[in-house]
Amino acid sequence: MVTTKPTLSLSSPLSTVEGFICGALAACTAACAPPVPLVFQLVTVSNPAEVAKTRLQLQGELAKDGGKKVYKNTLDVWAKTWRNEGIRGVQRGLTPAYAYQILLNGSRLGFYEPFRRKFNQFLGWNAQEQVPLTSVLAGAVSGAVGASLGNPLFLIKARMQAYSPALPIGAQHYYKNSFDALSTIFRAEGPRGLIRGIDAAILRTSMGSSVQLPSYNFTKNQLVKHGVLPADSTWTFLLSSTLSGLCVLLAMQPADTALTRMYNQPTVTGPDGKLRGTLYKNPIDCLWKTLRIEGIRGLYKGSTAHFMRIAPHTIITLTANDLIVGLYKKTRDGRSEH
Repeated sequence: MVTTKPTLSLSSPLSTVEGFICGALAACTAACAPPVPLVFQLVTVSNPAEVAKTRLQLQGELAKDGGKKVYKNTLDVWAKTWRNEGIRGVQRGLTPAYAYQILLNGSRLGFYEPFRRKFNQFLGWNAQEQVPLTSVLAGAVSGAVGASLGNPLFLIKARMQAYSPALPIGAQHYYKNSFDALSTIFRAEGPRGLIRGIDAAILRTSMGSSVQLPSYNFTKNQLVKHGVLPADSTWTFLLSSTLSGLCVLLAMQPADTALTRMYNQPTVTGPDGKLRGTLYKNPIDCLWKTLRIEGIRGLYKGSTAHFMRIAPHTIITLTANDLIVGLYKKTRDGRSEH
């Protein structure tokens, strides 16, 4: 059944380029843009939580009895990392995280609406109508585009965050910095090394993106439709993005665990001279082995840390995107009237 989306703006929709730029600006706001207090807040909450999530996902990998527990929980990861590695340990992988979020959210937020409208038109529906099927499909496809573009950055980010000279867990990859990581992987494996795990990255981001914007827009439209909050209220954006973050976590966590393990697994040279992972053939193989050996809890390792990272990021990114889009439309349409 096709439901009509409440009209949130009377102006014309953004083009793909305009949407990408607004999405990228929103990502910068969440990851690295001023004001300074916002940066410190997100550095404290977002990236350290990602470090904790990565290490918890690798702990007890493919061990039936759970293996040796180096970390008890998210807080224990932070405490031990800070004590043994200092601020550099807590903030490992921060630089590639900045660039990755710009590419991912520029694509995910910028391409979502163009894809959704095109899918609607292809299936014979009005381009402006909110259809669950095309909304989910557009979210998945736009997420896959962002994941593909940002895969090398996510790869080195995950490896840098997993590395610990004091309490190593899983395979360890030491890089001096982001450039050293990219060049080291390229020298050792060529271009194939930089796209390692891209199938897992597409699966992870597609699952997350397939529910992120549809759940965000659905909640926002329901709040407006039932008169709970006005369409242009910041509280509307905040409440909608909070629920969206929870939906993303539930849908994406198993694939996120598979991605971390696919990126970090050791490799060997096969008979054909190509490097292959020693533990998993592909993300589906990783999900199956994790479920079979570690159970459902294995798929959701690090979920608390993941939510602590994804919730503020989702709230700020989606809220900032709507505010930036609204401001841009007012400026653009105001100029066109003159």
